[in-house]
Amino acid sequence: MAIKPGLGRKTSNKNPPILSHEFVIQNHADIISCVAMVFVVGLMNESTAAFASAFISLHHNVSGEDPSREQPYGKAYTYIAGIKDYCAIFFYTLTCIIMHAIIQEFVLDKISKKLHLSKFKLARFNESGQLVAFYLLSFVWGAHVLLKEGYLGQVAQLWEGFPDHPMSFLHKFYFVVQLAYYLHMLPELYFQKIKTKEEQQPKIVHSISGFTLIVLAYTLSFQRLALVLLTLHYFSELLSHVFQLIGVFDREERLAKLRVVNNAVFFLIRFATSVIGVLTLYYGIGGVRSLLALGGLIALQGYLVFSFITEQLRAKREAKKEAKREAKLALTKKPAKTPKDKVKRKKESDLPEADQTSPSPIKQKLK
Repeated sequence: MAIKPGLGRKTSNKNPPILSHEFVIQNHADIISCVAMVFVVGLMNESTAAFASAFISLHHNVSGEDPSREQPYGKAYTYIAGIKDYCAIFFYTLTCIIMHAIIQEFVLDKISKKLHLSKFKLARFNESGQLVAFYLLSFVWGAHVLLKEGYLGQVAQLWEGFPDHPMSFLHKFYFVVQLAYYLHMLPELYFQKIKTKEEQQPKIVHSISGFTLIVLAYTLSFQRLALVLLTLHYFSELLSHVFQLIGVFDREERLAKLRVVNNAVFFLIRFATSVIGVLTLYYGIGGVRSLLALGGLIALQGYLVFSFITEQLRAKREAKKEAKREAKLALTKKPAKTPKDKVKRKKESDLPEADQTSPSPIKQKLK
């Protein structure tokens, strides 16, 4: 019995052996969906509900009440960070892998098939397409929580009462999803068949550094500050990858104005991040832990600026080399003879010598 390729990969005429690497890669979304369904079904049984809820529900609530006769609407639950959160991170990592495959299969692959992109542009299109979806969701989600909690209107809430900063449901769930997304990048290297060191290294660094920084902010009670800074950062990254997608379809010359906007937003976000960090960690909270966090934040902003400038200079050098290469090809390439010219010359050769067109005396003298 032949097994058809499932979700999240390209179909092929040959059916790979069951449990082989190719089989797992082609059917990874379906396999992981079955694993996730085990936890969902576990909620329906009383004997396994407690175990399954540790992976699906949020825990470590410190306040809140269910609706009752005395309080028909109940009280909103607030949460703190705890060890059970890593069970939820594992489950939602599986969910991120599934969503990655869905976006790739039903959105990006369908668009790329109509565009007939080169291998380089296809890789950039898939990477930027996935990141645009994540950054857009994270930015809208983070902005919603900021407005709902009032952190933008009352900036003092970022440090007042520290470290007693309980989180609302959406606030805590935001961090769980963030950690799950950065963690899912590692198995995606295997599922996407990324084997070369040049392609693996930036993705591994992106995954581990993002996961580590968010874990530190989450466990050290800097959740409010981290929410503000991540929302700003994702806005900058969203614009950057949107412009990269535009660059896949449009010419580089037309992207000059868009890149100016992208560069300006990037440096404004870095400046705003540094100002908010100094205001919160140095003037608001203080202490050794906050000063260490501030030093790490400033160092991170410096590294991002350095990497950004280096990348811009590298892109300009590559653009100049490409322009020189195209100019050389244009000079060395001879214009091909058209069929009309060949027919015209053949007709002239059939005519008598006196009737054939001869070059003008001026041209002969110039020669």
